[in-house]
Amino acid sequence: MNTPSVPRVARSRFGVLPDGSEVERVVLQCDGGLEARIITYGASLQALLVPDVAGRRDDIVLGHDAFEGYLARRQFFGATVGRYANRIAGARFVLDGTEVQLAANNGPNALHGGLEGFDRRNWRIAGIEDGDRPAVTLAYTSANGEEGYPGALDVEVTWRLTGPMELSLDMTARADRPTVVNLTNHSFFNLAGACSGRNILDHHLTVAADHFLAIDAGAIPLSEPPSAVDGTPFDFRTGVEIGSRIRDDHPQLRVGRGYDHNFCLAPPRGEPRFAARLAAPTSGRVLELFTNQPGLQVYSGNFLDGSTAGKGGRLYRQSDAICLEPQAWPDTPNRPNFPTARLSPGEVYRHTTLYRFTHALHGAIGTQSAVELPGESGR
Repeated sequence: MNTPSVPRVARSRFGVLPDGSEVERVVLQCDGGLEARIITYGASLQALLVPDVAGRRDDIVLGHDAFEGYLARRQFFGATVGRYANRIAGARFVLDGTEVQLAANNGPNALHGGLEGFDRRNWRIAGIEDGDRPAVTLAYTSANGEEGYPGALDVEVTWRLTGPMELSLDMTARADRPTVVNLTNHSFFNLAGACSGRNILDHHLTVAADHFLAIDAGAIPLSEPPSAVDGTPFDFRTGVEIGSRIRDDHPQLRVGRGYDHNFCLAPPRGEPRFAARLAAPTSGRVLELFTNQPGLQVYSGNFLDGSTAGKGGRLYRQSDAICLEPQAWPDTPNRPNFPTARLSPGEVYRHTTLYRFTHALHGAIGTQSAVELPGESGR
């Protein structure tokens, strides 16, 4: 007699929008203890439970315990961001000779999709898969002209547990006319635990990039070529404690109030490749990030100011978490020398990111060799 398999997927109501529509949560679990909780609002990663070196599970992403927190204030906790993540200068660009005017929501610029981006939409559940690789697929159709972007865009996001300690994120999009697309996930990671009371300044960060984009006061890339990380606080090629240089007197740390910059990764080759490694000495948790995207926005939680109460009633403050956001480079539609974000009819936008978790003993957290870097081809 066969023993019935234990369900690895659970689906329930998480909240209700003002119009009465239901926000659902889907929980994915695997034998290794990894557990991902995804809500339909913003196709967001609401919680991610990961065992530490001693086997204790903690939630390692910032957010809210109840839906009301997500609705009350827009802070992108765990959200799918689009139609264009990051900033577009002047909230405008020219596509095929026609000027496109977007909604400006970050001074004169467009940020993270505009006034009501993908993070503020209630996605529909398009499919759920149980078994050894449990998954949920969420879908959203962005209408032609939404936030000013041309073309109707059909988007699907699939969260899947691809191994005992691995979470994958696959995003696809198709358009009915030429447009631009740049999607990312905006999770705030703290590998000590979201309710640990610790910040991420003692985390060690590795980034596989030897160039980054310097920015102006509006966080728009300067017109100069990408800047070399060598000899700067932006050199994370061999793993550095985040807090060791975040307060150095460097003009780019002043203008960003910390790290809030795009790191230029190696050109995509189809399959995800190593982009970053984050390690916490207190928990022994190690996150390795692989992606097929050309850039990685590193954001050290600079604008968390203690005005938001999150999980466990904790007030979120500066450097309580770090975001590692694979994406196209900011302002790409206005920069012909940047990797393109254009999507034409008949093409499929594909974004894949893998979050792979391991453990390291305290003494081994900071001992790493150099990683493979993009070199000049990363420009």
